[in-house]
Amino acid sequence: MLVEVKVPILAESVSEATLANWHKSAGDYVREEENLVDLETDKVMLEVVAPHEGVLKEIKKADGANVVSDEVIAVIDTEASHAETATDKELAQPEPFPEPYQVTKITEHPKHPKHALSPAVRKLIADNDIDVSKIIGTGKDGRITKGDVLKFLAGEAVEEELPVEATTAERSPMETLVTTKTIPTAEERPEKRVPMSRLRARVAERLKDAQNTAAILTTFNEVNMKPVMDLRNKYKQVFEQRHGVKLGFMSFFVKAVVDALKQFPVINASIDGTDIIYHGYYDIGIAVSSPRGLVVPILRDADQMSFAEIEQSIAMYGEKARENKLEMEDLMGGTFSISNGGVFGSMLSTPILNPPQSAILGMHNIKERPVVESGEIVARPIMYVALSYDHRIIDGRDAVLFLVSVKEALEDPTRMLLDV
Repeated sequence: MLVEVKVPILAESVSEATLANWHKSAGDYVREEENLVDLETDKVMLEVVAPHEGVLKEIKKADGANVVSDEVIAVIDTEASHAETATDKELAQPEPFPEPYQVTKITEHPKHPKHALSPAVRKLIADNDIDVSKIIGTGKDGRITKGDVLKFLAGEAVEEELPVEATTAERSPMETLVTTKTIPTAEERPEKRVPMSRLRARVAERLKDAQNTAAILTTFNEVNMKPVMDLRNKYKQVFEQRHGVKLGFMSFFVKAVVDALKQFPVINASIDGTDIIYHGYYDIGIAVSSPRGLVVPILRDADQMSFAEIEQSIAMYGEKARENKLEMEDLMGGTFSISNGGVFGSMLSTPILNPPQSAILGMHNIKERPVVESGEIVARPIMYVALSYDHRIIDGRDAVLFLVSVKEALEDPTRMLLDV
């Protein structure tokens, strides 16, 4: 019986996806629920598994193909056996190279025997009908490289532009420069062109829309991180022993942000047409780096989460992002975001909005800096923080006071524990 392998039903916001990487080839034996191909959407990477055990009879869509929900991408023969597949592969003969890749046989100079020339060099020499004895090899043991051939071709082309009898003394300075200048080869100035991933293309589209639509401003402040660092150092061991996760800085920032959002609801709002939507919940997006790019999973109802629950959720999302295991639901929604460029060494930045959210907080690295306390200059671990916001609905006053509230909560973290 032939069983069709179809693209799973995608979310309403996802119109199509891309087949990123087939793990099986036509003729391979597959087991039920075995991953056949990775499916890349503009949000997550999904796995398309085999619906039945059998032989992968046909792959209808190759790597890089764009597909839509419920589209047939392969066919499995459930009646073919594993043994039959192995026998077929043993009997299979390799196909000859297609005609365009047949290498023309050339006669080589005794100084440069055939085994000393790479296939690419032999083909280049044959295609241009070059006398190999005229080329000076710069490779190991005088071996001719592709760059040597390209330089020879470039030199020939330049020399043909000038009269044969012309000497360097007879030529103008410009002519002398043209004939003596070394022309860079493709090997010396390499380039690589790759298609933009669907996630990267979607991120680029959304962020550019944010720049074109929102009136983005950024306000800054600095936070003395010593109280948080002291509290963290005091309890980090017992915290990890009890909860099985390290106590980081992000849980403090999430708590401080939620407390400030309650004081300034417009920071937690979004624009829908000519309406302002005030959200009565606090879904905080945490920017996480993944092999595919930056993703922003959501801590839902962050106001109801403990420090341990926040750290556990962030650790889980980080692991899922690294393994391309994030699900669509992990990234949907969000009323406010936090981005931590400090983990990469950023001192200061202006984070860009994550639509339809109206504000985002940027964290940065912590450095010992001189500050004045009680009339004395002392060194303190200082972090610069930035709040980018949509000035269409958020006034500067609210943005500044929001950031001051975050600063005050972090510089006296016991207030978050006592809710004062």
